Amino acid sequence: MALHNAGQVKEKKQTMAELKLRRLTELNARLREDLERPRIKVSDACNSLINYTRTTKDFMVPAMWGHVDKREDPYAPRNDGSCCSIC
Repeated sequence: MALHNAGQVKEKKQTMAELKLRRLTELNARLREDLERPRIKVSDACNSLINYTRTTKDFMVPAMWGHVDKREDPYAPRNDGSCCSIC
């Protein structure tokens, strides 16, 4: 009976070792993928964001860009002649 229990313990240890190995292998693969991801410096990303906000008109900030003609404003309500009424 002791021999049978010893075999089960050895098999369980082997299964646990295989599980740990698989987890470590998966973690290693995820870390390698993360390492291969293209990166840029934070200062470059900030400069890019600053340049974008300075050169792209935002119609929701009239203080920065001045008054916007309703024909140019994508957020202005459209008056295309049709009307809708709900009774």
